[in-house]
Amino acid sequence: QVQLVESGGGLVQAGGSLRLSCAASGRTFIGYTMGWFRQAPGKERDFVARITWNPVFTYYTDSVKGRFTISRDNAKNTVYLQMNSLKPEDTAVYYCAAAPAGRTQYDYWGQGTQVTVTS
Repeated sequence: QVQLVESGGGLVQAGGSLRLSCAASGRTFIGYTMGWFRQAPGKERDFVARITWNPVFTYYTDSVKGRFTISRDNAKNTVYLQMNSLKPEDTAVYYCAAAPAGRTQYDYWGQGTQVTVTS
């Protein structure tokens, strides 16, 4: 089965930058739509960004538009989330997920990586 492992989380100050990585193992994510989600304490898991396979399109939730960039390196089976101009409200556990081509359901999820942004 596909396994997703996030990395790159940490503690940063407001206005700083961080790049998250999600590496797939076991099977490649060829044809998959890849997404990033986040969950803050006491809140539901929210969509952050996604990137499709072919054609390649990216989508972002309004609160991160202009600040976050999702990308993928298919040769490395890795998806990235570049986060700039971070705000305290971005603090959350960030999850990587994969949805098979032509599907809306994300079948595979990573364990999450903590991102904490201080004032």
